[in-house]
Amino acid sequence: MLTTSNILSLLGAYLLGSIPSAVWIGKFFYKIDVREYGSGNAGATNTFRVLGKKAGIPVLLIDTLKGFAAVSLAYLSKYEPGSNQFINLQLVLGIASLVGHIFPIFASFRGGKGIATLLGIILAVHTSAALISIGIFIVVLLISSYVSLGSMIAAVAFPVIVIVVFQTKVPSLIIFSILIAIMVLITHQKNIERLLRREESKAKIIKKKKKAEPVEELQTEEVQQ
Repeated sequence: MLTTSNILSLLGAYLLGSIPSAVWIGKFFYKIDVREYGSGNAGATNTFRVLGKKAGIPVLLIDTLKGFAAVSLAYLSKYEPGSNQFINLQLVLGIASLVGHIFPIFASFRGGKGIATLLGIILAVHTSAALISIGIFIVVLLISSYVSLGSMIAAVAFPVIVIVVFQTKVPSLIIFSILIAIMVLITHQKNIERLLRREESKAKIIKKKKKAEPVEELQTEEVQQ
């Protein structure tokens, strides 16, 4: 039901999603528009790739938080938390924030793929299923070092977890979880092509330390000099 309160919440969710953290952090602290480098996306993954973890971690946290906050606007409605109407509103608000992230009004409608924002949305809608998906993502990332592969497998696993593991009976949540998997696969088409060609960039999770030269060798070199 469209009420004034719900319409304002939808607008608020879109505006939250439109906060271009990657663009603002890149321009303010590094004088760089991340959309002009790397994959061209204004998201956490490209920020990590272009600017490193000092910029990537804040972007990841902000983008996740804005998705979570947008969905949480449902608590301002008169619907009973946990009811079908409440869950439906949560999902609509989540979609609004996702649209905001992909087409941000504050950044000329050029945003990112919305993976971090999507994470915040599913954390707010179904925390348990989201945490399991995060665990799957981490395992795949540690094994393969591919962020894109981890994201896709975690996304595909999410509807399975919702439907099979938790046996959810809410039709809208089931449809939403399936659409998430489809959307992530569609937005990662280029990544899939690069993975098949073995050209996808790997994430540097653990930096290898340089081996220290033996003390005896160093001393010998000093004597010779």
